[in-house]
Amino acid sequence: MANKRAQFFFILSAIGLITAWYYNGIAVMKAQDYLAAWFGSEVDLVLSLDLTIVAIAGSAFMIFEAKRLGMKRVWLYLLLSGVTAMAATFPFFLAMRELKIAKRSASNS
Repeated sequence: MANKRAQFFFILSAIGLITAWYYNGIAVMKAQDYLAAWFGSEVDLVLSLDLTIVAIAGSAFMIFEAKRLGMKRVWLYLLLSGVTAMAATFPFFLAMRELKIAKRSASNS
């Protein structure tokens, strides 16, 4: 694969998927309380709101950019974010975006 940016985002996506599944698996096995962890203190609240706003902005970017580039089924990335993690699906979207841009550039040449 010649597209180094796409490779970079695919690697980040794999790391995001593996870490999310690993640590979610541990949390589930220990019956940890997600709401208490996310909103247990002011520090937790700051981090939770920060990540929530980033996730909303990232989701909006994915929708707008997919429409602009003619990428289909962007809703799948958003749906999979709930099953895996935004740390996996957002970099995966960015990798697919890089491939789409490269394909468009090649067809315009």
